[in-house]
Amino acid sequence: MNISAWAIRNPLPSILLFLLLVTAGLYSFSRLPVTYFPTIDEPAVNVTVDQPGGAPSELETEVTRLVEDAVASLAGVEEIKSTVTQGRSVTAVEFELGVISPDRAMGDVRDAVAKIRSDLPEGIDEPVIERAEEEAQAVVTYAVTSQDMTVAELSWFVDDVVARHLQGLKGVGRIDRVGGADREIRVELDPSRLQALSLTANAVNESLIASQLDRSGGRSNLNGRERTLTTAAAAQTIAELGGSRILLSDDASVKLEDVGNVQDTITEARAFATLDQEDVVGFAVYRSKGSSELAVAEEVAVALEKLHLEQPSTRFKLVDDNMSYTAGNYNSAMHTLYEGAALSIVVVFLFLRDWRATVVAAIALPLSIIPTFFAIDLLGFSLNILSLLAITLVTGILVDDAIVEIENVVRHRDMGKSAYRAALDASDEIGLAVIAISATIMAVFIPVGFMSGVVGLYFREFGLTVAIAVFFSLLVARLITPIMAAYIMTNAPPSDIRRGRLVSAYEGLLKVSLRWRWMTVGSAFAAFALALYALTSLPTAFLPEEDTGRLTLSVELPPGAALHETRAATDEIAALIRRDPAVEGVFVRAGSSTAGQEDVRYAAVLIDLLHKSERDRSSFSIQADLEKALSSISDVRLRFLNTRGGRDVSFAVLSADGALAQQAADNILQELAADRNFVNPTADNAATRPELRVKIDADKASTIGVSPAELARTIRVSTVGDVDSRLPNFIDGGRQIPIRVLLQTHARDDLPTLEMLSVPTTRGTSVPLSSVADVSFDERVATIERFDRQRRIEISADMADGMTSGQGLDRLAQLDSVKSLPAGVRIQATGDSDTEGEVFSSFAVAMGSGVMLVLVVLILLFGSVLAPWTILASLPLSIGGVAAGLMLSGNAVSLPVVIGILMLMGIVTKNAIMLLDFAIEREAHGLSRVDAIVEACSERVRPIIMTTFAMIGGMAPSALGVGDGGEFRAPMAIAVIGGLLVSTVLSLIVIPSLHLIVSDFGDRTARIFKPFLQSAEI
Repeated sequence: MNISAWAIRNPLPSILLFLLLVTAGLYSFSRLPVTYFPTIDEPAVNVTVDQPGGAPSELETEVTRLVEDAVASLAGVEEIKSTVTQGRSVTAVEFELGVISPDRAMGDVRDAVAKIRSDLPEGIDEPVIERAEEEAQAVVTYAVTSQDMTVAELSWFVDDVVARHLQGLKGVGRIDRVGGADREIRVELDPSRLQALSLTANAVNESLIASQLDRSGGRSNLNGRERTLTTAAAAQTIAELGGSRILLSDDASVKLEDVGNVQDTITEARAFATLDQEDVVGFAVYRSKGSSELAVAEEVAVALEKLHLEQPSTRFKLVDDNMSYTAGNYNSAMHTLYEGAALSIVVVFLFLRDWRATVVAAIALPLSIIPTFFAIDLLGFSLNILSLLAITLVTGILVDDAIVEIENVVRHRDMGKSAYRAALDASDEIGLAVIAISATIMAVFIPVGFMSGVVGLYFREFGLTVAIAVFFSLLVARLITPIMAAYIMTNAPPSDIRRGRLVSAYEGLLKVSLRWRWMTVGSAFAAFALALYALTSLPTAFLPEEDTGRLTLSVELPPGAALHETRAATDEIAALIRRDPAVEGVFVRAGSSTAGQEDVRYAAVLIDLLHKSERDRSSFSIQADLEKALSSISDVRLRFLNTRGGRDVSFAVLSADGALAQQAADNILQELAADRNFVNPTADNAATRPELRVKIDADKASTIGVSPAELARTIRVSTVGDVDSRLPNFIDGGRQIPIRVLLQTHARDDLPTLEMLSVPTTRGTSVPLSSVADVSFDERVATIERFDRQRRIEISADMADGMTSGQGLDRLAQLDSVKSLPAGVRIQATGDSDTEGEVFSSFAVAMGSGVMLVLVVLILLFGSVLAPWTILASLPLSIGGVAAGLMLSGNAVSLPVVIGILMLMGIVTKNAIMLLDFAIEREAHGLSRVDAIVEACSERVRPIIMTTFAMIGGMAPSALGVGDGGEFRAPMAIAVIGGLLVSTVLSLIVIPSLHLIVSDFGDRTARIFKPFLQSAEI
C-alpha cells in the first residue's frame, strides 16, 4: 500500500497525529533539563578511610591493600583505583556497566568493607562508603561576606542557614563549603605540667570522653507518673569545662585548667579561599542527577536574593560559574539550528523558485524536530552538548526527504498534471528512495546509541537523537509533505524545460565516463587510497580545545610546605594574573589539589576571563601570556589544565614493585624533559615528604611495658588530637562543638619536648618517649597511586605549539625508556589519552556495525544483493573531501571529526540511492541499462545538488565556529561539508560507471548459475 497516497486521500488522521506530536514536543521541550554533559549513572563506589597523621606508606599497607583485597573478589568489578595521601586512603571501585546496578554495587562494597573492619587500625575514622557521582563539577560557587560575623560565625551561617535554604530547592544536590573555619574547644596542654604529674595527653582526652556526656537511660514511675531518667555530666560553660577534674590516682585529681589552657576558638587552618586576594567563605552548589543546570542556577540565585533581603548585612557574590558556558552552548546551538534551517530553506527556494513548494519543504523542519523533543524526554535525555549537536547536525538532513518529495512533485506538475495528481504519482515514484535514504541514516546511528562502556553512556543520547529525528522526518516526508503538496500547491501548465548548459555538459562528461567505466572507477579508488593516506597522516587529538572563558591553574608547593607559604605563593600568583586586562576575577581554593588530594601544599586557581566576544585574544593566547608572566615564581609547580581537568598527554607507569615503577618513571621523565616537544613533564607522586620517624626499641618497650599502639596513640593525640569520630563534644544551645586535646603549639614544634613526652606503661606509670624510642628526620613518598592493586605513577605533559596529543602519544612510544621497560613494568594511557583510544575504537565498532546494518537494510529494500554494494561505494568517495577540509582548515582528526565521518556514512549514500532507484525503474520500463542510468542522472541531478547544498547550508553556521561550543562543532561541520561536496561530484560520475560494471557482473553470474538454479527448481 502506498501510504502517501492514503494520506493524500485521507489527510485528517495524519494532520491530527502531527498536531498531537507537536503539542507533546513543545511541552517536553519546556521541561527538558539543560546540562553540559549527559547524565549517566555509572556503578562506581568510593571507599574513604581517614587516619589523621598517617603516613601514605603505612596507610597503603594497613588500610588500602586490605580494602582492595576485600573488594577485588566482588562480582562485576572492572577496575580498582586507589590514592593514598597523608592521613587519607581513597579506593575507587568501578563495576561493569549493565552487569551490576549502582545500588547493588554500593551494597556489595559496604558488605565487603564491613567484613574487614576489625582488621583495620583502631586509630582510623569510620570508613566512608559513597556512590561516585558523575556530576563532579559544581554548577555555581558563591562567596559570602558579612561585616557583622567572624569567620567561624560566617562558616556556621553557610553550613546551617544557607545549606537549609538551598537544599530544599528542586534539583539541588549537595552543598559544599569552601574555605572558612569551624568552631572548636581547644585544650592546649602544658608538657611540663603533664610530665610533673606523670600524665599523658591521651589520658586527659579519655577522661573528657568519659565525662562529657548527657544520656538518657532508665525509667521510673515516681509519684504515679512514668518518667525517663537522664544522666547529665557535660559541662555547660567553658569555665565549668576548665574546672572539670582529671583523675591521677585513686585519691588524687587535677583540674583541667591546671594542666592546660581551655579556649573557645576555631580549628587549625588547613585550607582557605580567596577572591582577588581577599579571604572569603564560599560554598559550591551541586545538582542532583537528572536536574537542569540552568534551572538549578536560577533557583539558587533567587533563593540567595531572598536571603540577602532577610539579612542585609550578608552579601553573596558569584565567583565560579560552570552554568554560563552550558547556557552559552545551549543558546549557540539554538541559534545555529535557526540559522542552518533558514539557509536550507533559502537553498530550496533558489532551486525551485516557487514559494508554495518552499513552504511545503520548510514545514518538514519543525515537524521533525519538535516531536523529537517528546521522544528524548520519554527516554530521560537532556539538552546537552551531544543531544544539541545531534539536532544541529541533522538540520539540513531533516529537510532532505521533503526536498526529494517536493522536487519530484514539481517535476510531475511541470508535465501538465494537476497538483493533486502530481503529488500522488510523485510520492509513489520516489517512495522507495525516500525510505531507503532515511533507513540508511538510522541504520548508521542506532549502533552509536548502543555503544558499550562509559563512552556508550555519553554517546547514547547523540546516536538515538539523530535516529529519532530522521525517523520523524521520514514520517513527515511520507505523510505531511504529499498532503501539503496536493492541497497547497497550485496547478501549472506544461512546461518544456530546456536543459541548461551545465546539465548538458554533465551529460556529455557522463557519457564519456561510462564509455571508459573501468578507468573511471579505477581512478576513483586510486583517489580514495590517496585520500586515506592523507587522512591517516593528519595529526590526531581527543577533543579540540574550547575557549570557555575560564582557565584552571594547578599550584603545587614542595612537600612539607606550610599553609602560610601556600598563601604567599597564591597571593603572588593572583597579583600577576590580575594584571592581564582580560582577567575578570581570580578565585583561589587552597588545601586540596584539582584531583581532590587534600594537603596544605596544593591549591587550585580559577581564572575568570571576559567573554570571548568582549576581548581581542583567545583564552589560549591569554594562557600563553600568563605562563610567561608566572615563570618568575620559583619553587612552585604550576600547570594549566584543560577543560576536562587534565593535560595534553597523560599515562601511568604500573608495577607490583613500587621501587621498580619509580625507577622506570624517573627514566621516562628524564627523557621527556630532554625532548622539546613535551612541555613541563611531571609525575604526580615523584616528590617525597619530610617526616619525623619515631623508631621504637622493641626490647626496651617490652621490658618497661610500653605498648607500641599506645605510644602511637599518645603521639597522635599530643600533636593533632584524637580522630574526629572520637572527639568529646561541648553542647552549646543544641549545637555540638568538638573538644580537641593536644599540646601547646610551641611544644608540638619543639623536638626536645616531643622526645620528653610521657608515654603510659602497662604498670600504670609513664616514661619519657626517648627512653623507648629514637626520633630522627626522614623522608617518605608524599602520595601513592595504585591501579588494580599495583603501584601507579602518573606522568603528564603538555605538547609544544603545533603538536597534538595523538602525535605526543606516538612520540612517547618511540622513547628508548619506554621501549626498554623492565620486566613487570608497563605503561597505560590515562585521562584524555586513555579516553581518546577508547572513543575511537568504540566508534570504529559502531561504524562497522552501521555499515553492516545499512547493507542489510538496502538489500531488503531493493531486493537485490549487488545494488547495495554499488550504493555503499559512495562511502569511500567522501574521504577525500574530509581530508581536504581538515587540511585547509588546519584541524586535527578529533572526536567531532569522527562524528562527522559517521554522519557522512549515512548521508552520502542518498545520491547513489536516488540514481539507482530511478535507473532500475527506467530499466524495468524497457530502456537499456546505459540509457536508463543516463536518464536517471539527468533527472536526479537537480534534487541531488539541491539536497547537498541544503545540508551544507544547514551546517554552514556550525562550520564558522561562532558562539560558545563553536570550537567543538566546527571541525565536525567542516569534515561533513568537505565530504559532501567531493562525494556529490564523484557520485554523479563514478556511481553510474560502477553500476554498469556491477550489473554486468551480476548478469554474467546469473547466466553461469542459471542451469544449476533451474535444476534445483526441478
